[in-house]
Amino acid sequence: MTDLRKYARGKPCKVRLAVCDGGGDTTSLAHYSLIGISGRGLKSPDILGAWCCAPCHRLVDGKEHIAGLCREEARLALAEGVFRTQYELIKAGIIIDG
Repeated sequence: MTDLRKYARGKPCKVRLAVCDGGGDTTSLAHYSLIGISGRGLKSPDILGAWCCAPCHRLVDGKEHIAGLCREEARLALAEGVFRTQYELIKAGIIIDG
């Protein structure tokens, strides 16, 4: 079984907010938080993570803010990043589609 957190290292950022550095050396797995799946002290499963550069990760985690980007837009960017990441994992044969 592939460790998706380790696999994210060096990958391009899939969240792609205005502050994006493209990923690579700064890429880690950003987990999408959702009531019923995650909570205080409990991360979502790694399959609900996106390859995310450090600047984008700080925004989607709410540790930093930029003018003109609301929380809903950051969550949407992260969700789309999760889908893009899952697509790359399917292409790599890590996730089996169908």
